[in-house]
Amino acid sequence: MLVDAIGLDEHINGYEQAFCLVGIRPLGRLSIGRVLFAALAFAVAGGIVYAFSENQNAATLSAANAAQDKKPAAGPANTQTGLPLPRFVSLKSERVNVRRGPSNEHGVAWVFTQKSLPVEIIAEFDHWRRIRDSEGAEGWVYHSLLAGRRTVIAAPWSSNKTMQLHASASASGELVARIGSGALGDLTSCDGKWCLAAFSGYEGYVSQETLFGVYPGEVYEK
Repeated sequence: MLVDAIGLDEHINGYEQAFCLVGIRPLGRLSIGRVLFAALAFAVAGGIVYAFSENQNAATLSAANAAQDKKPAAGPANTQTGLPLPRFVSLKSERVNVRRGPSNEHGVAWVFTQKSLPVEIIAEFDHWRRIRDSEGAEGWVYHSLLAGRRTVIAAPWSSNKTMQLHASASASGELVARIGSGALGDLTSCDGKWCLAAFSGYEGYVSQETLFGVYPGEVYEK
């Protein structure tokens, strides 16, 4: 819709006309009917813009969900990055917004406030990644806020649990340290049963099944 501007010095029947909005040009008199019509046009236009914005968000989320549904749970490469889904990554920043859909127009569901936490990418849409955290919560994160660095959390599903860090990949290996549930560690390698990881400066082997950030039976080498 064109905006038709009228000269600042033009006077119509004693009324000073600054400009005319929404393409409505007065024809000899600025009537109440025309004013009401202009106001109604603004209201309708505003409603259309708002509805369009809401529909855009819904359409984006629907397309992202459809793309996720078409992808297998694991293994094959996807069309966004060529990397397998699902996969573990970590948070690159201290503060990461998790949104309800794959765009900045979608609201923030929650905010991570700790760097390097492991999260699982379960879907991709454009530059956005749908992630799942150690508590099972899911949301969308912009790709540049994620890193390929692998980290793990010790038994986040348990409270007040203590695990042993061994000098070798064996339950009989020399004890290096004891780590509590929720401890964050840097992952070095896994053989499917044991993982070599460092927690607060102590490096050793811990049972793979007690960690979030690596899959059961996954073989990994940094």
